[in-house]
Amino acid sequence: MRPQDPPAVSAHTADTQTWPVRWPVLRACWTHQAFVHWPYPPAEVRSLLPSGLRVDTFQGRAWVSLTPFVMESVSVMGVPLPHRTFPETNLRTYVRLADQDGPPGVWFFTLEAGNPLMLAGWALGIPYHWADLRVRSAGPEHRYTGRRRAGGPSYRLTVRTGLAVPATGLHAWLTDRSRAYSYRAGILWNTPVQHEAWPLRRATLTDLEENLSRCAGLTPPSTEPLTHTSPGVCPVLFGPPRPATSGRAPAPEPNGSPFLRGRRGLGAPRSGAGAAPRRNR
Repeated sequence: MRPQDPPAVSAHTADTQTWPVRWPVLRACWTHQAFVHWPYPPAEVRSLLPSGLRVDTFQGRAWVSLTPFVMESVSVMGVPLPHRTFPETNLRTYVRLADQDGPPGVWFFTLEAGNPLMLAGWALGIPYHWADLRVRSAGPEHRYTGRRRAGGPSYRLTVRTGLAVPATGLHAWLTDRSRAYSYRAGILWNTPVQHEAWPLRRATLTDLEENLSRCAGLTPPSTEPLTHTSPGVCPVLFGPPRPATSGRAPAPEPNGSPFLRGRRGLGAPRSGAGAAPRRNR
C-alpha cells in the first residue's frame, strides 16, 4: 500500500532550531542521493534506542530510512581527506531527546562507507563499517549496491526519479534534521549538522534486495516505501560533537541495541548463521 501524500504544511518547521555551525569539524557535499522510507511501529524502534532518546513519530508512526549517496569533497578540520569522494549508505531512524521537545535528530543503526578513514567515527559510537559500494546512474534511473568488506549485510536497490515534490509535511519531516545522535562510553553525543533544504523528487523503487534492516534488529520492511531522490546538498557542515543535554544520563544500552551489536559486528543477525536478503521486484 502506497503511503498517502503528506499535507502541504511542514509538521515541525517551527521547532528545528538549527545551531549555526561556525567551526565545522567536517565539511562535505552529499550528491546522487536516494531515500527509501518505511513506517514502523514505534515500540519496535524504541526497543533499539539507548536511554536518553525517544522515538520521533509522524501521525503516530515511526520511520526507518535507507539512504545511499555519494560523499564528495570531504575535509576534516579544513584538511582534505585522502580519497575524498566515495559512496556511503546509512540506515537510520528519527528521534528526539527523551525529556525534551527539542530539535529533531537521527539515530544511525549502521553507516556503510567506501573510505575506511570514516571508521574513526567509532570514537563517538557512530557505527561506520568499511564496505564496497557502487553508484551508477543512467538518465532517471539510479542503481546502488553495497557489501560490507568484513562480510555480513549487503544491499542493492534501483530507483527511478520522477517529479519534484515540495519539502513540506512528511517529505520535510524525513529529511530536515539538524542533529545526529550517537552513544559511547556512557555518554549520549549530539552532533549538529547544517545544510540547505533538500531539493526532493518523488521516485519509484524498481528493485530492492537488502538485509541491513534485519541485521540491525528490525523486522524486514513489508510495506511499500515512500521514495525520494535528490541531486544533493552542498556544503554540509558538521559541528563539534558534545554531550546531549538530556536531563538524565543514558543507561547502558539494551542487549538488542545496534551499538552493542555493532561492536560484535553488525553483520550478525539476531539468531542463526545468516540473514536472508529481502527481495522486492
